[in-house]
Amino acid sequence: MNIIWTRSIVSLVLLAALSAAIGAFAGVPVALGFAVLMLVVQTFFSTFHTQRLWRLLEAPVYGEVPSALGIWGEIYYRLHKLAKRWHAQVRQVEQQHSRFIQAIQASPNGVAMLDDHDQIEWCNAIAETHFGLDAKRDLRQHITHLVRQPDFIRYLNSHHYEQMLIMRGMGENRQRTISVQVFPYGEHRKLILTQDITELERTDSMRRDFVANVSHELKTPLTVLSGFLETLRDLPLDEADRRRYLDMMDQQATRMQNIVRDLLVLANLEGDIRPPSDDLLDMRAVLRHLENDANNLSGGRHRIAFHVDDAVTVAGAETEVVSALGNLVTNAVRYTPEGGAIDVTWQRENDRAMFIVRDSGPGIAAEHIPRLTERFYRIDRSRSRDTGGTGLGLAIVKHVLQRHHAELDVKSEVGRGSTFIVRFPASRTALRKSLAA
Repeated sequence: MNIIWTRSIVSLVLLAALSAAIGAFAGVPVALGFAVLMLVVQTFFSTFHTQRLWRLLEAPVYGEVPSALGIWGEIYYRLHKLAKRWHAQVRQVEQQHSRFIQAIQASPNGVAMLDDHDQIEWCNAIAETHFGLDAKRDLRQHITHLVRQPDFIRYLNSHHYEQMLIMRGMGENRQRTISVQVFPYGEHRKLILTQDITELERTDSMRRDFVANVSHELKTPLTVLSGFLETLRDLPLDEADRRRYLDMMDQQATRMQNIVRDLLVLANLEGDIRPPSDDLLDMRAVLRHLENDANNLSGGRHRIAFHVDDAVTVAGAETEVVSALGNLVTNAVRYTPEGGAIDVTWQRENDRAMFIVRDSGPGIAAEHIPRLTERFYRIDRSRSRDTGGTGLGLAIVKHVLQRHHAELDVKSEVGRGSTFIVRFPASRTALRKSLAA
């Protein structure tokens, strides 16, 4: 303010001197000359700063304060200060809006906003994918013109949004299932939230299948046991028949025990969040154990050969590794016809340990291979029951290998046998040459 008043006083002194000079030259009183000069200068000064003010209001400048004398300098200063504050507030709102949009875009759920005529005002990328929309192209389009499923149209027009709508056959490949729920807000506007529940439905379906399979697998031996018990109780049998029935009952009881045992193993593997041990295993002893089990199960009906590199070992939980590798070996014995060959190899390839089981069995069709590790999945149910398998062995293999960050690769051709390859990661592979002694 002091600077402004100083500038004003200096300006008046200069104007007085100028008016005196004009009056002396024109021969008029100094006061009249001063008044005329002041009027002209004031008119020019006001017009100049009025136009300058309009330009500033139309295109505010947020840098330096425009310079001016007198009251105009104060006006510019206050307007500049007010414009900077407004500009800062606008930038803050814009930043908050940008962060809000980024947060909604990062959401795993779809979000779409409709106006009071059910026209699309905005939607995020997930909603675009779920509904097959294009946010730029479809802006202000009526959503029911784009999403034409009758269930969705009825749901949107019902105005009863307490329950979610389940829509199947969505997405680009028409294989996704999404849940949709509408939330009214504002003046007749709607917020649509969508969620991809394909995996949830698949998991729920697997759970139902699992319960049904367990019930079915246990029902068969229970039915056999119940029938034999009724026979033993109601019919007079000689000792040979009685013993034969008791042996078959024992087989069915053993089968149920094996199913329950494998179910418990799976439950423990899935529920154990601790990483497996990093202790190095004595793989020579492990493979010798697997070879004995294979020979005992085969009973001399197969040609079984083990090729073992004693120096190669892995780090992990011994019981889990033995269970996984043992399931692969026993499966090869069970499903290979009598007289067939089974070759088991333990070796090192590059920096990774490999366990390979080859058999000359009937082989597996390509369409079955991706589902082999599903619980109770059977290529031939009657053949699986005859071999005494529970249908859980390869599921156990999958979970053990996942815990050890190992991979299972299956190669098979109908009529030409199968090869199961386990590759342990380099981080769990080691050499122990002392084992070869």
